Amino acid sequence: MLNLSWLIPVFPLLAFAIIVLVTNRDETRATAGLKKASSTIAIGAMAVSWLFALIVVVIPTLANYLEFSETPGQFPLLEIPTGQASLSYFGVAVDPLTAAMLFMVPFVCLMIFIYARGYMTWPHHLDPNQAYTTQDASSRELDPRYSRFFAYISLFAAGMLGLVIANNLFMLFVFWELMGLCSYLLISFWFEKKYWNPNQITPKDAGLKAFLTTRIGDTIMFSGLALLYVHAGTLNFDGIFRNPEVMQHLTETLVPGLGISWAALTAFLIFWGAMGKSSQFPLHVWLPDAMEGPTPVSALIHAATMVSAGVYLIIRMFPLFHAAAEGAPWVLSFVAAIGAFTAIFAATIAVAQNDIKKVLAYSTISQLGYMFAALGIGAYVAAAFHLLTHAFFKALLFLGSGAVIHAVEHGEQHVHEAHGGHGSHTPTHDDHGHGHDAHDDGPPFDPQDMLNMGGLWKRIPRVGWTFLIGGLALSGFPLITAGFWSKDEILANAFELNSLVFWTLAFSALLTAFYTGRQICLTFFGQPRSEAAAHASLPTKLAKTGLRMNDLMTWPLMLLAVFAIVGGWVGIPEGFPVLGGLLNNPFEHVIGSLEEALTHTIHIPEFNTFPLMVSIIAALGGLTLAWLVYGLRPLKAGEVDPVKRLLGPVWTVLNRKYYIDELYQGTVVAFAVWLGEMAFRFDNRWVIDPIVNGIGRLGRLLSDGLRAFFDEPIVDGIVNGLGALTDGLGGLARKLQTGQGQNYLLFAVMTIMLLLGFYLYA
Repeated sequence: MLNLSWLIPVFPLLAFAIIVLVTNRDETRATAGLKKASSTIAIGAMAVSWLFALIVVVIPTLANYLEFSETPGQFPLLEIPTGQASLSYFGVAVDPLTAAMLFMVPFVCLMIFIYARGYMTWPHHLDPNQAYTTQDASSRELDPRYSRFFAYISLFAAGMLGLVIANNLFMLFVFWELMGLCSYLLISFWFEKKYWNPNQITPKDAGLKAFLTTRIGDTIMFSGLALLYVHAGTLNFDGIFRNPEVMQHLTETLVPGLGISWAALTAFLIFWGAMGKSSQFPLHVWLPDAMEGPTPVSALIHAATMVSAGVYLIIRMFPLFHAAAEGAPWVLSFVAAIGAFTAIFAATIAVAQNDIKKVLAYSTISQLGYMFAALGIGAYVAAAFHLLTHAFFKALLFLGSGAVIHAVEHGEQHVHEAHGGHGSHTPTHDDHGHGHDAHDDGPPFDPQDMLNMGGLWKRIPRVGWTFLIGGLALSGFPLITAGFWSKDEILANAFELNSLVFWTLAFSALLTAFYTGRQICLTFFGQPRSEAAAHASLPTKLAKTGLRMNDLMTWPLMLLAVFAIVGGWVGIPEGFPVLGGLLNNPFEHVIGSLEEALTHTIHIPEFNTFPLMVSIIAALGGLTLAWLVYGLRPLKAGEVDPVKRLLGPVWTVLNRKYYIDELYQGTVVAFAVWLGEMAFRFDNRWVIDPIVNGIGRLGRLLSDGLRAFFDEPIVDGIVNGLGALTDGLGGLARKLQTGQGQNYLLFAVMTIMLLLGFYLYA
């Protein structure tokens, strides 16, 4: 049945095609029923994809994982000739890592799709009467581009699933770029939105920023793939990693002039693609701004697709990195350094953010740094484990944040209606009809600002409980959360292999627990700090469309919360007291079977209480500190954040993200603009256009000269002379035409005599 695994990405791809061709024919005229069909199609396709993956791949593979110690399942679909060499088969490969990803990706996508069905009802910050025109009033309860949204996310999911099952780097890169395109379309989905603050990035600009930033990494990555193909003769994983001759050539042949192996160079270049996709420093700048897209998109990017792809790529390519490091240890050291620095760098920024989604965005960047740091020190299994557990609780947190924002928006709408359109919350609209509930004498009300929240536990308890579980998992709360087991595994490996990485990640874990606790306290505890928070709620049922927002947006949270707890049980170290002997760490054995097959050994650290205690202290210490600062004495409306008051200018630096955006604007962007201006002047003013125009003027001069000195006196003279001669002869012949028969007879006799004379005397 494994040979049917290629069908897994086909189901969401078909959903995309059906939605585009059938239910998205005319968004402005589509009825609510037709629009709702789009979400039904997308959800149904993803559910089928997940169930199909379970039956066809996940269960058979995990049940027989030891068989993969020899060779993974290879199922060719199409051979692509490329001259003397070949990309071999464009097909799929199934191994334990594939199976683990095919359990997580479709399930998380399914939860996000179900959630989106409720989330993409009419956003409260949009005015249906001004933003769009619809004939069916019932459709106004749904986002005007509701169908298009579900088409995009279906294609997005298909891209990630295709990437996971790819058996070669060419196929992987195709789906890799497909996700890049979808991310641009989804981040800029509400491209009409503009803001009161002209310096705030818009969805349109955020999408463009994400697209261009990731292209930098992808371009460098593509050069690495090209070099790898030239020197390996194939891009198939099996053809590279399981061919001793190819691996020997890559590791022993040096790059002319550099003194490093082709394995080291190609691994280094490929890593840049992962840095861009997984938002690692210095290519991290796009991910926080990607929050301008709808929240389900944020969840997809951060949990199941986009950023996970970068980590997955390095995990898949780890044999190349491992081989490269034998002659060039700096390759993996570079990976570890980038990961560790990004982990601490992003964690410090998250401490000073007030936007509920921005906190989670920098949290994702930090957690991805954890994974890359683990890969850099050789902890292959720990990185894969944290990748999977992180997907569950990070999707939970993002979806929970979306529910919070929706509830606060609904509360603000209630306040606005209660005031009759007047008073402290007056709606304003930009040129595109997007409404912002703004104060009469100040900036617009921001439903994503945690300082405008508080007391939401009583208003949306389901969201509160599930968000708490996700936050504890992210913090690494001991024993009962998945985040603890996966993060502790990374720390245990780092303690044994690299002390600098260990202490960096440990301090990052402390900060993670602190800013997560701060986020929970500011959002759910204390008293409401705005009227919107005091009236926050999720509508139980929309009257016209019949959609139950409360259920659609909370049931996925509860299911994800289950995995945020039990997901870590499959990776409990065997040496862990009491609990270690219960499950015997099946994840390590499953993923380990693949690693053994790739000819290098697994490093399994012995159980050590010191990194365990550091992990526990970091998690509990950060949460306790957050509770002491924000929980015991909840922040009141208008009160200055106590940490802001304590840190002073340091807080400003952290809040402004170390001024990295400004630095990029003043250097990279300014240089790009200058380079574009120079190119324009080179093309339009200095070289290209002057040369073209000069050639044109020279051509005109030459043509004028030819006309004056050759065409008119010679060519025209000959033509005109021939014309005059012909005209003269014609006149003479015309005079000879008298119309008398005797004259014609005389001309005939004379002609015969001339011919006869010529014949006789010639």
